[in-house]
Amino acid sequence: MIDYQRINGASPGPNVLLSAGVHGDEYEPMLAARALIRVLAGKVVSGSVTIVPVVNESAYALASRCGEDGLDLARICPGNPAGSVSEQTADRISALIREADYYVDMHTGGLAYDIYPLAGYMLHPSPDVLEKQREMALAYNLPIIWGTDHRPNGRTLSVARDANIPAIYLEYGGGTGLREPVVTAYQDGFLNLLRQLKMIDESAQTIPASGRYWVEDHRPDSGYLQAKMPSPADGIFITAVKPGDLIQGGQIWGRILDPFSGGMTEVIAEAGGLAFLLRTTVNVKKGDALGGVLPIEKPGKMMIYEE
Repeated sequence: MIDYQRINGASPGPNVLLSAGVHGDEYEPMLAARALIRVLAGKVVSGSVTIVPVVNESAYALASRCGEDGLDLARICPGNPAGSVSEQTADRISALIREADYYVDMHTGGLAYDIYPLAGYMLHPSPDVLEKQREMALAYNLPIIWGTDHRPNGRTLSVARDANIPAIYLEYGGGTGLREPVVTAYQDGFLNLLRQLKMIDESAQTIPASGRYWVEDHRPDSGYLQAKMPSPADGIFITAVKPGDLIQGGQIWGRILDPFSGGMTEVIAEAGGLAFLLRTTVNVKKGDALGGVLPIEKPGKMMIYEE
C-alpha cells in the first residue's frame, strides 16, 4: 500500500493528486507534502486533494534514489502488481494517478544534483491537456517553465499522459542538507494552483510569464537529465558555475582532478544558455552527467525547439 491523505471539499470539483518521495533522497517535497496536509485541513471548498508524502518507502529507507531491488521507480511505471517492491509501488502510484483530474509530482536533484527552480511538463499531443499543463506550471511562479518530449515511458507523467490527465513535475535544489526555500516554494505554489482551480476560497496570484524563462523543446529525450554533459573522465569534479548563471558556449563548466596522477581535465559547455542543472556529488565517473544548460538567452519569450 501507499499511504496518502485525502482532503475533501463540501462541493463537487476536481481531484488533484500531489506526490513526493518517488525518489528516496529527495526530502523537501516530503516536508512540503506534510505541511500542506496540515494547512489544507478545512480549507478545501470544492473537489478533493490527495497527498502522498512518501511514494517510495523502500528507497526512503535506503536514503537512495532507487529501492531495495535497485530499480528507479521513475523509469518503471506503470509497474507490475506481482513484481518487485519498486514495481508494485509503481503500480500503486499509477492507479492513484489514473483516478486524478490533475497531477503534480514534486522532486529535487536528490543527493547528486542541484537544480534551478522549474516546473516541467510533457508536450502532450492533446492541445487541451497541453494548455492545462502550461497553466499549472505558471501557477507555481517558479523561474523556469520547461516543456519536453512527450514520448519517454516509465515515468509518473507518462502514466498521466496516457490517461490524458494534465500533469506537471517540479525540480528545485538538491545536494546535502535541507533547503527551506524549496519547501516554501512548493507549498506556496500548490496553494496557488488550488486557488487557480477554484478549490480554495482565495484569489490566485501568478507572476507574468514575461519575468520567467520558458522553453518548449520537442527534440527526443529533451527532458532526460541524466544524459546531459557526460563527464569526460573519472575524478573529483570542481565546478566553475552555479545554477542560475547565464553562460556562453565554450565557457568552462568545471574541471576534473585525478587525485592519483594529479591530471586535470577541463569540462567545456558546448552551448550557451541558463545553467539549470549542476552535479553536487564531486566523485564522478566517466559518463556521469555534470550538468545541463537550458537553451535560452533571456526571460520573457517562449523558446520553441522542434525535432
